[in-house]
Amino acid sequence: MRGGRGRPEGGSPFGGFRERGFGHGPHVGRGDVRSAALALLADGPRHGYQIIQEIGERSGGVWRPSPGSVYPALQLLEDEGLIRAEQVETRRVFHLTEAGRTYVAERREELAAVWNAVTESVDDAMVELRDLFEQVGAAVRHVVRAGGKAELAEARQLLVNTRRQLYRILADAEPVGSERPSGAATPVR
Repeated sequence: MRGGRGRPEGGSPFGGFRERGFGHGPHVGRGDVRSAALALLADGPRHGYQIIQEIGERSGGVWRPSPGSVYPALQLLEDEGLIRAEQVETRRVFHLTEAGRTYVAERREELAAVWNAVTESVDDAMVELRDLFEQVGAAVRHVVRAGGKAELAEARQLLVNTRRQLYRILADAEPVGSERPSGAATPVR
């Protein structure tokens, strides 16, 4: 079902970068969620949501796997006999089995390499831009909650102007490798 203005119900009205990714996200290979889960479970038992959160934290917010990728990986690991699930209150908590501890010990470097591969595949400028976008989204949400008609109108105009300026950056961009003739003015943005 769709929410207001054509966005998914419950989705962000400010673009949904978490839902669809921001620009070029990390390069995550097949099996990386599996490897990350094993590495985290080597540090101690966790439930699925904790694994999702910790992958995000350990990758500096660069890699935020969805439940749709984490839970199937956990099921596969359980089917392989590398982890076991235990019901604790309302959550399934996952533990390494003896076979899982052996597997992790034999592949410790391989499993640790997952974090480096993911974080090295993302440009720092993109991460900074994503963080700024999220800060702007938070500021807009505050204006929407606390602002009156005048503040909402001012915020709307600011966002319209910002959107135009962002597109102008692309429109004014010169092709890669071209140089501006000496003395030529830089376009005003």
